[in-house]
Amino acid sequence: MSHPDYRLNLRPLGTPRGVSSLLGPHGVGASPGDKKSKSKTARGKKKSIFETYMSKEDVSEGLKRGTLIQGVLRINPKKFHEAFIPSPDGDRDIFIDGVVARNRALNGDLVVVKLLPEEQWKVIKPESNDKETEGAYESDLPEELCGSQLPQQSLKGYNDSPDVIIEAQFDDSDSEDGHGNTQNALVDGVKKLSVCVQEKGKEDAGAPVIKDENTFTSQDSRVLPEKSLQRSAKVVYILEKKHSRAATGFLKLLADKNSELFRKYALFSPSDHRVPRIYVPLKDCPQDFVTRPKDYANTLFICRIMDWKEDSNFALGQLAKSLGQAGEIEPETEGILTEYGVDFSDFSSEVLECLPQGLPWTVPPEELSRRRDLRKDCIFTIDPSTARDLDDALSCKPLADGNFEVGVHIADVSYFVPEGSSLDKVAAERATSVYLVQKVVPMLPRLLCEELCSLNPMTDKLTFSVIWTLTPKGKILAEWFGRTIIRSCTKLSYEHAQSMIESPTRRIPERELPAISPEHTCDEVHRAVLNLHGIAKELRRQRFADGALRLDQLKLAFTLDHETGLPQGCHVYEYRDSNKLVEEFMLLANMAVAHKIHRAFPEQALLRRHPPPQTKMLNDLVEFCDQMGLPMDFSSAGALNKSLTEMFGDDKYSLARKEVLTNMCSRPMQMAVYFCSGALRDPAQFRHYALNVPLYTHFTSPIRRFADVLVHRLLASALGYRELPDVEPDTLQKQADHCNDRRMASKRVQELSTGLFFAILVRESGPLESEAMVMGVLNQAFDVLVLRYGVQKRVYCNMLPLRSHHFQKVGKKPELTLIWEPEDLEQEPVKQVITIFNLVEVVLQAEATALKYSAVLKRPGTEGLLDPQDQLGCGDHKEEQD
Repeated sequence: MSHPDYRLNLRPLGTPRGVSSLLGPHGVGASPGDKKSKSKTARGKKKSIFETYMSKEDVSEGLKRGTLIQGVLRINPKKFHEAFIPSPDGDRDIFIDGVVARNRALNGDLVVVKLLPEEQWKVIKPESNDKETEGAYESDLPEELCGSQLPQQSLKGYNDSPDVIIEAQFDDSDSEDGHGNTQNALVDGVKKLSVCVQEKGKEDAGAPVIKDENTFTSQDSRVLPEKSLQRSAKVVYILEKKHSRAATGFLKLLADKNSELFRKYALFSPSDHRVPRIYVPLKDCPQDFVTRPKDYANTLFICRIMDWKEDSNFALGQLAKSLGQAGEIEPETEGILTEYGVDFSDFSSEVLECLPQGLPWTVPPEELSRRRDLRKDCIFTIDPSTARDLDDALSCKPLADGNFEVGVHIADVSYFVPEGSSLDKVAAERATSVYLVQKVVPMLPRLLCEELCSLNPMTDKLTFSVIWTLTPKGKILAEWFGRTIIRSCTKLSYEHAQSMIESPTRRIPERELPAISPEHTCDEVHRAVLNLHGIAKELRRQRFADGALRLDQLKLAFTLDHETGLPQGCHVYEYRDSNKLVEEFMLLANMAVAHKIHRAFPEQALLRRHPPPQTKMLNDLVEFCDQMGLPMDFSSAGALNKSLTEMFGDDKYSLARKEVLTNMCSRPMQMAVYFCSGALRDPAQFRHYALNVPLYTHFTSPIRRFADVLVHRLLASALGYRELPDVEPDTLQKQADHCNDRRMASKRVQELSTGLFFAILVRESGPLESEAMVMGVLNQAFDVLVLRYGVQKRVYCNMLPLRSHHFQKVGKKPELTLIWEPEDLEQEPVKQVITIFNLVEVVLQAEATALKYSAVLKRPGTEGLLDPQDQLGCGDHKEEQD
């Protein structure tokens, strides 16, 4: 049985392992730390804690010679003394142990590291199967292996209905990387394949840092096989400080009232334990903070790191602003946006002056003469019911020979964003709109997003179109690209389109549909939707037959209270045929444009590639599936997709197991990235792994992605509408890198926003009960996927009323036996065996800390628990599979 003090924090939070602290557990003296940390610093003498950075010249030389390695630093969010950079050869990550070795670099920074001598490398016990050696990704499931990035939400109707349903808008083209969603900001356990047998203490910033049981001392390494060593390194230079250097957290007084520091500084304690503690000048703090510090105990502040000297465990910073009370939506949201460097300020007057001034705006006559006029065609949009930024429209005209003329019409944003203008610069800097649960931070001013560019019905709009002649089986017979003008006849929601698909013969009453322009009929729109659906099914079938992969994961959508903005409830978003219809044609357009611009400009095309999975993590997954007796084929994207779709039945238990495996398969996947074709020499690297195609790009969402604006300009040049932008491949690659960075930050922010709202829902409406499936078993805990909400949690034995628990391996499978304390003295203790793919029932409950919640196991035999044979009530949220 675990000791009752298991969760006590024996060192001050944020104190790095292997570094002494100026504040001990009670604010005095050094922290216990490792023996090596008893440095002179603790005795008051100044001594460098961190190494001086190498010179730029030495770094450049070392990278050329291969003696130094560069990579993006990832710090384990739950064990902040552990950090990693990816290995250039795709093998196991390179390990960076402790804050000293990290040398003042922060999460996300592009760093240069030097490998340590082999005797100092991390040694993994061969039998431990230690998946934690692959650094924890915050939630690096490639957002595109799924139908969307996190629910993209917009708020039309926020003021005209009492309870706003905020729904997921599927990012048409993000399905490319096969990924249903990245609902993993909610993951509290370390992201790893938990086949491992040793649990290293509760992985929580509040847990004691205990010696890693899976690591020998370096002296033992000589007697071990080479594969059990993990290359370890130290940071010698920061190439690019990609972390914003901003953090949210709390202010505290320094503990030693007699020290010189006490009179000058307060201590800022970041909520994110990967950021160091920061000294902030008292003059920045509220006037009465020193006399009434407790008044500010729950106030969230933003602080920016200004400096971090070699001889200090703590950074120096400036207090930027007070946000408000911790645990409230707006202060927490502003904190998230600031930490991830999202510009949510109002657009400047200089930027707004770039917009058309005479409103209402109408299409200039000379522009009409330059474009193909499609205003009489039956063209419509299909979007979430709340969407206001309508990027794309569709058309489908039957031809006399039985084929179809199908059009994808995309808002011509580049017309309104002159290259080199202030508007262009701010859009390039923001690079993406950021979708939070309750609002959108737009890339472009709202006049463009929601009015001039948005393809609103029954108004003339400028578009860039791709028009094909397609057979009913989706075979392309002809293709045309060009600037067009359209007049959308109606704005359908996904629900409207879905009802048309589900009622192919029923005439849908006009009252059930949005207004349709008088030139077109409800029947005409209905027929077009059905024809598009028929072709989309064929395109989709062919894509998967050709080896595409899709990893659908559960996505949460919230119902918000109109008055308070608080979440009233949530449901798992259902991805249906209407979503798939739009997705197929967006993918088709993106692929067509990729080929067009690459043919025209082999050195200057902005494309999007998806590298294959990380070798080491994939091998671990293969080993895990072998251990579990699952016949999975990981040889290609298509083989993996086939395994996931064909291996499981459609009973509820099988669907839950598929959900868990899909989640696990996401982990080795890498992110898809933008790149310039001229900056990458090997065309084999251009490939998109999940879509299994040679070329891909983003063209279909220019209102909310700057990469698409750049692609529109390239396409315009390829079609002779304009000169080729005078841009070198290296410059375009830098723009691509910036788009990648902002896209990643946006994805994190969306996940954290969902996590924030879900944590508030648990606090306000909890405890919440759900079936869960066991994903991994450790020696004092186990990980579960909570099926009703799609969140992963770790359940700790010491949080349960157990008499004892026992871990063992049965064959290769880990097993945890729980002996429950009887509720009644006369009863016998209940025994429960936890193994991977077990179904259990869990309760999510709020903790005392503002926005923390934990999962506890429901006692077996209590009412509502499903028998594993009866299996899983998750049918209400399973997405349909074709």
